[in-house]
This record gives sequence, structure tokens and C-alpha cells, in this order.
Amino acid sequence: MQAETRYLPIGEHGLIGDLRTVALVGTNGTIDWYCCPRFDSPSVFASILDADRGGSFELRADTPATTKQFYFPDTNVLITRFFAVDGVGEIQDFMPISHDPREADRHRLIRRVTCVRGTLPFRARVAPRFDYARQEHTVSQEGSRTTFESRELSLALSASVPVETDGRDAWSSFELREGEHVVFALDRIGAGITPRGCAIEEAEEQFADTVRFWRKWLSASRYRGRWREVVHRSALTLKLLTYAPTGGIVAAPTTSLPERLGGGRNWDYRYVWVRDAAFCVYALLRLGFTEEAEAFMGFLSDHVPLGGDGLNGPLQIMYGIDGRADLPESELLHLEGHRGSAPVRVGNAAAGQLQLDIYGALIDSVYLYNKWGDPISSDRWDEVSTLVNWVCDNWDQPDEGIWETRGGRKNFVYSRLMCWVAIERAMRMANQRGLPADIPRWRAARDTIYRDVMRNGWSERLGAFIQHYGEDVLDASILMMPLAKFVSPTDPKWLSTLDALGSGLVSDSLVYRYDPEVSPDGLEGPEGTFSICSFWYVEALARAGRVDEARLAFEKMLTYANHLGLYAEEIGHTGEQLGNFPQAITHLALISAAFNLDHALG
Repeated sequence: MQAETRYLPIGEHGLIGDLRTVALVGTNGTIDWYCCPRFDSPSVFASILDADRGGSFELRADTPATTKQFYFPDTNVLITRFFAVDGVGEIQDFMPISHDPREADRHRLIRRVTCVRGTLPFRARVAPRFDYARQEHTVSQEGSRTTFESRELSLALSASVPVETDGRDAWSSFELREGEHVVFALDRIGAGITPRGCAIEEAEEQFADTVRFWRKWLSASRYRGRWREVVHRSALTLKLLTYAPTGGIVAAPTTSLPERLGGGRNWDYRYVWVRDAAFCVYALLRLGFTEEAEAFMGFLSDHVPLGGDGLNGPLQIMYGIDGRADLPESELLHLEGHRGSAPVRVGNAAAGQLQLDIYGALIDSVYLYNKWGDPISSDRWDEVSTLVNWVCDNWDQPDEGIWETRGGRKNFVYSRLMCWVAIERAMRMANQRGLPADIPRWRAARDTIYRDVMRNGWSERLGAFIQHYGEDVLDASILMMPLAKFVSPTDPKWLSTLDALGSGLVSDSLVYRYDPEVSPDGLEGPEGTFSICSFWYVEALARAGRVDEARLAFEKMLTYANHLGLYAEEIGHTGEQLGNFPQAITHLALISAAFNLDHALG
């Protein structure tokens, strides 16, 4: 069977979760990605990465049917509907949010099946493949409970219909009449978590509790603009990507979903990137989610060491959701990858790269939180000062840049820009609060960076700011220049740059980050457009006064979302979602673009 028919497209999925891990549910009713007990744990279901070996939890109508999928309004409860000749049924998928630490570790996944019209047959098959399909497991049954036990993880399936097993998988076939319900609940057990059944009444109660949790959380949003539905869906998605015990937000909850089908641009994004800090704090505070912004700042404070020395400075670019710094990269050669897109990777070797832009991202997040949240402490200010002093000494080093290229270090303009941001935001805080700082030294470094970028980062031939010194190459990261207040959004040089980017990297509102043929990045093959860059483009247009263009580009971008309003990292040539899914920073950029476009439209 061809790969195209064995795999659902990446965008044909919805997301559910419990603020510690998530599951991807396909429009066919199959859960084909689930890691337990955390985002970065080995997979239990991974058929999205290998349709034959990865494992899945199938649940679907056992008759020809069309399907539609939507979220229960203002929640992360996912509904998959089946429309057949003899009836209509639906699956309600959710993971209860428990405030009891013992129950939180259960990671209960509930699948409520109901027939809403006529009569409909269903079939279920639970086929876990523990540890990325590397660990064998046993199956045992006791009453209505089926237990799957591997060396390091045990899961218990409770069902309100009979379940059969062959010693490896479990399955069930049943028929529902209008108004009838069936419940499947998959729980982590062991490690102090005792098995527990899930009756139909209990599942209904937990459904109501979960709906109530999400609606209460979303009610704190202050956004009342034109794009309330898409902004709130982005907010709900960001909350799902939050690891509650530490406050970290993963870049995406998946690994190795390809940036190009059949290619090797496949990375593990289940970690916390420092770069996302400023975007995260900005978006959360603008929406009114101060607790989440505070929790993310807490993650940075607790787990990102800001003191010390070394060639790469005191900062690593990413950390584990528990704050660990060691993220060794390896390849899982036994998995074929999504639609044959190998290799499948776990861990991320980019953690050891030098990316100078993260200093600006981090200090900008501290600045924003100090401005809109709580004033930072004296200890935190000492840490910020240490960082700024390091930036003053090291801003002119070549690095791997924002796109984590593997083609050698260069003098990236975006890295210089964000070093300028790091110093400039720290100077603002010092001046606003009268904090102690070596202002003359900081000012000299800031101004030197500015003049250096203006002199070496500008191409007279292109009439634009460029990707890196020495070559006339365009790069969409330059869209951050006016957003970071480095240049005026109406500066003639910037308007010329915006035109050059529009003609060189933009296609129907979609923005390529750069041309890898013109600027080799150490990796093979082309790639899709980067959705974060597309939303930066919208915001840059709006700030430049080209509001009608910005609005059209934004509305076009909304048509590239999947059926639930979710975005992967990239959009492919035919509009398909590519890369890890969904991606946090894309949804952060959407929120920022919507806010600023609303403001520009008045």
C-alpha cells in the first residue's frame, strides 16, 4: 500500500491534552500520536511516524462514513462526527485536568462514543507500541479492564463494552442506537497510581468538568477584536502546549514531522526554546493570561542559568520541559517516518549551537514582564546585567542564527538585531526604575551594533537589509526589524526592504524564510513557507501603514489553517501543513498580528 493512503495528512488532526502531555486525533478517529507521561516521553502511539510499526488507538464507524471534526465551543474537547447512511455518531475525545497531583499523573484519556441519529456500528482497536515501538509488552484482562504492561510504563483500558485481546492488542466491535453511549478510558497505572474504572456516568461528569475548566480559563481573555475565534483557538492551543509542573511551553508536541515530504528536515520540537520567550510573554500578557506569563518567567528563572562564563555565553538555546540541558540527538532507524520521510529523530543537537538572538528574546521578555506584569527582583536584575555585559563583549561573533542552520556560522543580521534589543531593553529598564547599570558602556555597544548593521547589513544592489554580512541574500527574519523597534516602520530603507521581501520571498501571503539554493544551510532540498514569517509580514505591513494589504494577507493566512484553526510550522506548495504540529510560535505570531492589525484598523 502506498504511503499516501496509509497516512492521514499532518493537518488532518486535532489536539487534546492535560497540561502535561497531548494526543493527536485524526479526522478518521484514530489517535496516532501520544507520549506518556510527558510531552518528551517515548511514544505509546506513533503511527503518524510509522503506519505499520508505530502503534495507534483506532475508533471509527464500522461502515462507510464521511467525517467532520470540531472543538466543543471554547474548549479543547474534540468532537469527531461520522455520517453514514443508517445513522450519525460521534466521538468526544478529551483528557481531564486534575488539580490532585496523584490524579494528574494518571493522564486519563477518555473517548466517549455516542449515536445521535439512527443506528451505527463501531469498531475499536488499541495497539500500543511502547518506547517508540522498541519495547515489548504483555496484555492481561480483569473484568472490564485490559492492562498493557511494558518494562517502563503500564496503561489500563477500561471499556463499557466487551473487549477481546490477542496478547498484544485489544479490540471491540459494537453497535449503538440513537441516544446510546460507550466509553473507553486509557489510564497510566503503577508508580502509585491505582487502576480505576470509568463508568458512563463518570465519563459524563468528567466531560462536564473538562468543559468547565477550559471555559473558565478562556474567560480570562481580554481580547475583543475582530478575530476572536482564531485568537482564542490559538490561546487554547498554547495552553495545551504548556507543561504545568514547570510553566515551560514546548515549541511543538511532536517530533520528526517533515518540513518536506520525503526529505530529511525532521526535528524534535518537544522542548522549550528560549527564543520563544518574548513572543510568549507578549502574547499571553496582551490576552490577559498573567498567570501563564508568570509561570513561563518562572521556568526561565528556575531553569535557565543566567550566570557563568564560557565560549557560548551563559545561555543554551533550548531546555527540556523539566529544565534539563542535555538533549542528545539520535535517530530511530526502525521507524520509516511520516509518509517515508526519514530519519525520525529524538533529542536535538541544535541545543549546542551558538544563537546570539536568544539574548534579545530573553531580555525582551523580562522587559515586557517588568512593564506589564510584576517588577523584576534585584537578583533578577543582577542576572540581566550579567547577560548584557556578556552581549557587549560577544555580539560580533558569527553564529548559527535563528534558523539553526547546519552550514557553518555566519554574521547574521537578525542575531545582531537581537543583540541590540538585549542592550536597548535593559537600558530602558535601568532608566525607568533607576536600576544600577554601566549605561555608558551599554550605550556604546548598542550604538556600535546599530551602525554595524546599517553599514554591513544593507545591500545597495537589493535595496534591502540582508540575511548575513557579505552576501546579498534576503531573509524573512528581517521582518522583525520594525517589530523590535530597530527601525521606524516607515523608514525609506525599511519600506524598500519590505518591497524586496514581498517580491522575493512572498507567495500569496505565504512567506519563505529564505532561499536555500541561494543561501545553503547545510541541509538538502527545498522547504515550504514558514507560517510565523507570514504573520510577521502581516504585522510589518500594518505598521508600515499598508493596512488593506495587511488585512488581506492575514485573511488569506487564515485559509491556510487546518479545519480546526491549527498551524504546523510550514505550509507546503499545495497548502498542506508541514513540520511539527501544532507549532506554538506560529500561534503566538498570529495573536500578535491580530492585535496589531486590530489596532491599525481602529
